[in-house]
Amino acid sequence: MSLPRALIFALLACISIALPATAQIHATASLDTGWRFLRADAKGAEAPAFDDSAWRVATLPHTANAGDGEDGPTAGKSDYYRGTMWYRKAIDLKALPASKRLYLQFDGAALVSDVFVNGTFVGRHEGGYATFRFDVSPYVTAGRNVIAVRVSNAVWPHIAPPGGDFTVYGGLYRGVSLIEAREAGFDWLDHGSSAVAVTTPTVSTQSATLNIRVGLRNHRAQAARLIVQTRIFDASGTPVLSVSKAVNVAANGTATADLKGELRAPRLWNGRKDPYLYSAVTEISDDRATLDRNSVAFGIRSVRFDAQKGLLLNGQPYEVNGVNLHASRAGKGGAITPADIVEDFNLIDEMGATAVRLVHYPHAETAYEEADRRGLLVLTEIPLVGHLPVVTEAIRANAAQQLRELIRQNLNHPSVIAWGLGNELHGETAAIAGLFRELNTVSKTEDPTRATIYAHCCVADDDARALVTDQLGFNRYFGWYPEQKGTLGDWADAYHKRFPTKPFAVTEYGAGGSVAHQDDTPGAVVPASGWHPEQYQALYHETNWAMLKARPFIWGRFVWQMFDAASDGRNEGEQSGINDKGLVTYDRKTRKDAFWFYKAQWSKAPVVYITSRRFNQRSEPRADVKIYTNQPQITLTVNGAKLATQNAVNGVVIFKSVPLNPGVNTIQAENGAYYDRVRWAYMTPMDTLIPTP
Repeated sequence: MSLPRALIFALLACISIALPATAQIHATASLDTGWRFLRADAKGAEAPAFDDSAWRVATLPHTANAGDGEDGPTAGKSDYYRGTMWYRKAIDLKALPASKRLYLQFDGAALVSDVFVNGTFVGRHEGGYATFRFDVSPYVTAGRNVIAVRVSNAVWPHIAPPGGDFTVYGGLYRGVSLIEAREAGFDWLDHGSSAVAVTTPTVSTQSATLNIRVGLRNHRAQAARLIVQTRIFDASGTPVLSVSKAVNVAANGTATADLKGELRAPRLWNGRKDPYLYSAVTEISDDRATLDRNSVAFGIRSVRFDAQKGLLLNGQPYEVNGVNLHASRAGKGGAITPADIVEDFNLIDEMGATAVRLVHYPHAETAYEEADRRGLLVLTEIPLVGHLPVVTEAIRANAAQQLRELIRQNLNHPSVIAWGLGNELHGETAAIAGLFRELNTVSKTEDPTRATIYAHCCVADDDARALVTDQLGFNRYFGWYPEQKGTLGDWADAYHKRFPTKPFAVTEYGAGGSVAHQDDTPGAVVPASGWHPEQYQALYHETNWAMLKARPFIWGRFVWQMFDAASDGRNEGEQSGINDKGLVTYDRKTRKDAFWFYKAQWSKAPVVYITSRRFNQRSEPRADVKIYTNQPQITLTVNGAKLATQNAVNGVVIFKSVPLNPGVNTIQAENGAYYDRVRWAYMTPMDTLIPTP
């Protein structure tokens, strides 16, 4: 949190601020501006006196791959930069704090980061998608200090992800900050977490049990007796519960305080219906003063998966209609801001989704916060994706580390319903199944209140790697990839019949669609080709959604994907380097027809939308007019004349063989006050022969 009081530092070349003499709670200051960047290795770049004047100026978030990470392969091979890069920044500490600690926090840096302060190596973090911190107190001095970070997004055999159909953006692509805290207080080195974890193992409308675990760290040379108090506040700011405990923490040691309480008649976090949040304010003190204070939001809810009824939220069946979300966008790559994330969630909200799967790695804190406050259920996962030829001890340790980081940093979010152990991980079955068993144990140790899940594809449904996690998601593309034979409905029925007691979700289904490719009567599409008509994508979703909707035993269905996303190795569709299965374009400017289909299915807001609006140059005198709507019936008007009224069937109305006049035609679909209008030009064969003056 950013505090409205004097902080202990400022940027060199900007403002120098003196230390507050009586600070009682930790302070955080952003270090996002004033960096120097080099997309190459540079010997000796960690040294304070190193000359970086020729380097580029960078403001965080920043990536080395904003351009080349989405421009497609060369000679059939992805060629975006994957290697070493450097960041340097000078800060001015006017004075060093007495009895304080300084922590350098990175919200995300891919994939391996070596951090230096004043030329001294501080530490290394291996993994590209989690928050991490280093205690830099021993390395800073009063006055000028130089932070240097060597980052590499190269392929590392022992670090997840081993592969994957997405661009691995390198650099300091999320924010960096400096935290000032007392020498005794929260454990700021606990896997990048807030050090406060709230779980609710038993929940009902009558009462909820709260378990609160607080991580403590004592940097003093002598033991400390710390008093930990957590007060629970409702959304109006009214205190509803207080628990406290004294804990002895050894000199230069760590400890945990486990507090328990019961909340009577809790207001439950109930998805989009009522995303109610409480606050847990934890204060740490000793016999002399308050040392630190922290506030985390949390929700109280129960989640259960039923093989017949689907997902039960607080004991009631809940529609899980979701999308997959990658954290990248045009011109920025993975270096997106909190405002970008909010815009993405606004579009997800607008469509009426009730869930989001954050793929294929931990996302920024803002994403989880937005899901909490909007009532969206979340699946989130570590980046075990792609081909893993050998499961080594090193990759097992790194995957476990990344899972602990994912859980400890996101445990308090009521939106998160399961921890993902991976996605489409290929390799030797027994070894991968063994890896998943180890990770499943890690997850249950860290958080016994949530299920684990794996997103499975491309080998047998009952392959050993698919039998480890509590829940299973299937990535199925019937009707798109030709190697997947049959239909989504037939496959789901067969699996459910074979495993009638196993709940499952469809974690991916989708088809490519380009707003530049228009064909009202698309035939079979070759995915690997350069032709992905928007109409085929929409028809694919009409067909597959009908199958999913008719099967309530499938507890969740997640469209692949909400937005087009970068995958530099792809060469298909309209734009090389882009996976165009999104319902919205990569630049977020255009909602494709399929977006409006789902909005008509999921949203409570009135929807009347004429499809094929971008197919506005017609060569035939008649055309079918298709409308997506959640209204009971639609009246069609062509060039001011009412043509017909038809009832909607499953949110779709089709007026067949509508006559067009030569020239521009105005077509309007309406239901009372709700309408949509497009203009289509019909060019006769004679028109095409007359030169334009």
